[in-house]
Amino acid sequence: MSRPPLLELPHGARAHRLPTARGPFAVHEMGSATRGTALLIPGFTGSKEDFIGLLEPLAHEGYRVVAVDGRGQYETGGPRDENAYAPEELAADVLAVAETLKAEHPLHLVGHSLGGLVARAAVFRDRTPFASLTLMSSGPGAVCTAQQSRLKMLLGALPVMEMEDVWRAMRELDPPEAADDLTPPAVAEFLHHRWLANVPEQLIATAQQLLTEPDRTAELAELAATGMPVHVLSGELDYAWPVPQIDALATAIGARRTVITGAEHSPNADQPQQTAQALLAGWAVPAR
Repeated sequence: MSRPPLLELPHGARAHRLPTARGPFAVHEMGSATRGTALLIPGFTGSKEDFIGLLEPLAHEGYRVVAVDGRGQYETGGPRDENAYAPEELAADVLAVAETLKAEHPLHLVGHSLGGLVARAAVFRDRTPFASLTLMSSGPGAVCTAQQSRLKMLLGALPVMEMEDVWRAMRELDPPEAADDLTPPAVAEFLHHRWLANVPEQLIATAQQLLTEPDRTAELAELAATGMPVHVLSGELDYAWPVPQIDALATAIGARRTVITGAEHSPNADQPQQTAQALLAGWAVPAR
């Protein structure tokens, strides 16, 4: 999961609920769309807070920045029905948010990890609202074998255990560098609170998607061939999709490729200033 380095919103940002045709979504928003709008989609067990470090540097450069909790994530909520979180449903949510934003200037879509799978599904369904697609720490298909094992354990636990008990079990499986005693107390408390707020059926459905997602390299290559800028961005290390696999995806589809120094699976949280600059550079590239 992403561990945001800070939780306080920068001056000028606001938390609110964005109404859409598919219901309201909890968002963090900052800036005016002088140059464009950025829509940021979080990953598995993540939330809009994972992008707090990006809000100010992107807004400062003239972008309206909207980070969203997806259906069933943290403060958005959702039904206790796995079918509500099928890939096509989550893609439709992204398109509904895009429609509500009604961007007069370019609308840039950024998906982190699972959010990358959701974002690309939305663009495959309808690319017209979007000026670019950035896949952040998101690979061609299903996650790597090690993560598949962890997800299968989670899928076994969620239907039969309380969320609090699952949380404790997950913490015991964390690597030493992720230990709570190395995480600031306020952030550790937030991560616990966020986990408990997630809808279990959303976690089950999206974990299954991470396990079974087909390789979409061919579809992404077709998308890039239409002229839409596609940016593949990651840290130097990644536990969900090996970096060489992410490199190969970018090469195969002819995408812009950026590796964020000093970052791992969550460059948006690990190195937000570098990540913001990389996003800005990608958005400056005109469509072919």
